[in-house]
Amino acid sequence: MHVRKQSMKLGYLFAAGLSIAAMSGCTPGPAYVRPSVTVPTHYKESTPPKGWLAAQPGDAADRGDWWKVFGDPKLDELEARVDVGNQTIQKSLANLRQARATIGVARSSYFPQVTAGTDANVNHTSKDVVGHALAGRTVQDYSMGVTASWEPDLFDRIGHAVDAAKARAQASEADLASIRLSMHAELALDYVDLRQIDVEAALLKKLVDNYVQAKNLVQTQFDGGIASESELAQAETQLQVAKAQLIDLGEVRAQREHAMAVLMGVPPANFSLPPMDKALPLPTIPVGVPSTLLQRRPDIAAAERRVAAANADVGEATSAFFPDLVLSATGGLEASHFAQLATLPSRFWAIGPALIGTLFDGGRRHAQLSAAEATRDAAAADYRQTVLSAFQEVEDNLASLHVLADESATQQRAVDASSQAADLAMTRYQDGATDYLEVVTTQSVNLAQTRALVELSRRRFAADVGLIKALGGTW
Repeated sequence: MHVRKQSMKLGYLFAAGLSIAAMSGCTPGPAYVRPSVTVPTHYKESTPPKGWLAAQPGDAADRGDWWKVFGDPKLDELEARVDVGNQTIQKSLANLRQARATIGVARSSYFPQVTAGTDANVNHTSKDVVGHALAGRTVQDYSMGVTASWEPDLFDRIGHAVDAAKARAQASEADLASIRLSMHAELALDYVDLRQIDVEAALLKKLVDNYVQAKNLVQTQFDGGIASESELAQAETQLQVAKAQLIDLGEVRAQREHAMAVLMGVPPANFSLPPMDKALPLPTIPVGVPSTLLQRRPDIAAAERRVAAANADVGEATSAFFPDLVLSATGGLEASHFAQLATLPSRFWAIGPALIGTLFDGGRRHAQLSAAEATRDAAAADYRQTVLSAFQEVEDNLASLHVLADESATQQRAVDASSQAADLAMTRYQDGATDYLEVVTTQSVNLAQTRALVELSRRRFAADVGLIKALGGTW
C-alpha cells in the first residue's frame, strides 16, 4: 500500500512537470530585427567612364571566378591554386568547422543525458563515533547504476543558444567568403603589378637600345672631332641610368613573385613566372545599384549574422529569470558483498522532477542581461559601420577609375608630345643645330612621362580589382 501511494505521488509530480513543459511555447527575449541602415538610391561616383557599363545585377550570372574578366589564362590558372594552398583560407575553413560543431553542442541540450558507472570501496568507521551503528566496523560497498536527466526547454534558453550558434556559424561562413575574396584579390593585384613591371621593363630595354645607338652616334662624332667629351659623357650617363632603372625593376618583380607564391601556399623558391610584356586590357565591370551591395558583400553578411547571434544571447540571458524543470531517474544495484550484487534485493531506484529557480543572486542576472544588450548594440553599430565602409570603398574606387581615366588620356598626350620633342632634338643634333644636352633633356622627360603612363595603367588595374572586391566579387 505504501509503495502504491509513492507511485501515485510520483505520477502526480511527473504530470505536473509535463504540464509545465507544455508551456514551453513561451519564448522570452526580443525578436530579431535586422538593424536599419540608410541606403542611397545610386552611387555618387556612378557615372561610368567611356567604355564602361552600368548594369543591374543578374541572378543567373556566374558569381564565382570574377578574375576571368581580365581575360588572362595564366591568371585563371594561378587563382585556381589559391583555394587549395592558401593557409589563411585553410584556417578560416577550420574556424567554420568549429562553428558548425558548436551548433551540435548547443543542440545536445535538447536531449536527455544518460550516464552509467560502477563503484567499489571499503569504509572503516571510527569506534569513537557515538550513536553510529557501524562504529568500529569495516564495510564494503559495491554498486553499479544508470542515471538519466532531462531539462525541458521551458523558456527557450536552449533555443536561443542554438540560434546564436547557428548565426555565428553563418557569420563564419561569410568570413570564409570574405577571406577568399581578399586572397584572390591580393593575388590579382600582385599579378597585375608583375605584368605592369614587365611592360615597364620592356620599355626600358627598348630605351637602352636607343641610348646605345645614340651613344654610338656621339662616339662617332667625337672621334671625328665634332662632338665634345662632355657630350660623350652625357650620352654614357644617360645609358647607365636607364640600365640601373631596368635592374631596379628586378627587385620589385621578385617581391611580387614571392608574394604570389605565398598566397598559393608554395615556397617562393618553387615558383617563378616568365616575363610577359603584353599589356592586359582593362575589363568592363557592371557596378549595379547600392541596395544590392548589402546582399553581395560577405563582410556585411557576417556583421549582420553577428547581430542576430548577439540578439539570441539577449534572449538566453532573459531566460535565466525563469525557473528550470529537471526530470531525473536513477537505478542500479548495490550490495556490501560482491556475490550479492546481481541479486534482485540489491536493486535501487529513484525518480522525480525538480523545479529550480533563483530567488536572489545579487543582481548577477540583471548585469548579464545588460551586458548582452550592450554587446548586441555594439554588433549593430559594427554592422552599420561595415555598410558605410562598403559604400565608401565602392565610391573611392569609382572615383579613382574616373579620375585615372581622364588623367591617363592627358598623360598619353604628354607622352606623345615628349616623344616628338625627343625626336626633334635628335634630328637637330644630327644636323649640328644644337648640342647633346638638349637631346638628353628631352629624352629624360620622355622617359619620365612614359613611365608615369605605365604607373597610371597599374593604378587603374588596382582600382579595377579594388572595385571588384568592394562590390563583393560578384555582380
